[in-house]
Amino acid sequence: MIGVVALCGIVCALIVPRLLPLSRIEDTYTIENSDRDHETIPEGKTLFTHSLHKAVQKADKSPSFLTFLRDGLKNILDMWIGILPVVMAIGTMGLIVAEETPVFDYLGMPFIPFLELLNIPFAAEMSKTIMVGFADMFLPAIIGSSIESELTRFVIACLSVSQLIYMSEVGGLILGTKIPVSFFQLLVIFLLRTIISLPIIALCAHMIF
Repeated sequence: MIGVVALCGIVCALIVPRLLPLSRIEDTYTIENSDRDHETIPEGKTLFTHSLHKAVQKADKSPSFLTFLRDGLKNILDMWIGILPVVMAIGTMGLIVAEETPVFDYLGMPFIPFLELLNIPFAAEMSKTIMVGFADMFLPAIIGSSIESELTRFVIACLSVSQLIYMSEVGGLILGTKIPVSFFQLLVIFLLRTIISLPIIALCAHMIF
């Protein structure tokens, strides 16, 4: 499974940035007056030697061990207090909507012909798990756990990780930064990664099972 997810990640990393909406985002720095001089390889040095030199320079500026522990503890507390409640809230809301309403059944219907084309068993049942992954990464596995086909459960597990954009964690973090990506654009990226990853995962699943 890890190998399949890694393969999907590499393929998506090569394709998705070349498609809309990411292809329209300017290749600039978020910090004003920044340039790329520090990325230029000096004459007489190779990429490896220059990278090693920069790594040593960065290591020389690293904080003390106690400072490292203090900053790490602060980051952990920030995550527990600031992010975990949001993750739990979105995950809970997503699970309620998925279990108590037909919303994700309707949203997943357009994927049924695609799943049938890929010869994935229980296509209708799996289609519900595809869009619910936009809310939280773990919901597809929870909802799809009752599907009898081991192949289908494998596809669901791999796809839920490969989709990458889920609002309970990654999506919320991106929207909270200065990255110029809107909610709608995140949804488009999510769909692109889904469409690209599905055939790869399906092919690997049919080879394994």
